[in-house]
Amino acid sequence: MNIKTVSEKFAISAPTLRYYEEVGLIPPVHRNASGYREYDDIDLEWINFAKCMRETDISIDVLREYADLAQQGEQTEAHRKQILIEQQLVLKQKMQSLQDTYDFLENKIATYEQHAKQMERILRN
Repeated sequence: MNIKTVSEKFAISAPTLRYYEEVGLIPPVHRNASGYREYDDIDLEWINFAKCMRETDISIDVLREYADLAQQGEQTEAHRKQILIEQQLVLKQKMQSLQDTYDFLENKIATYEQHAKQMERILRN
């Protein structure tokens, strides 16, 4: 699969895909005889993983560390798992914060609706 197709599939710009490879967030992508990148299924899994993790705001350095460890093999599984557990905790905290914000807005909206009903009653009298 070429870079344009991968870019469209994951809604990631071609320069971002190149950057992911350049900084080590994904392993080096095979190139054809003309020098163009040819993404295979494993590359697509890495891209999906990197995109997903970046959406959690994981740092480039931590994601690069994870990718480096993954390329070292099975002996790094415990360390990689710990990275994922830590990121899951960060994400859980963000989700709770978003839920708290949502609940606050929900109450604020309800207050406005109650206020509007009170004003309607006052105006009718």
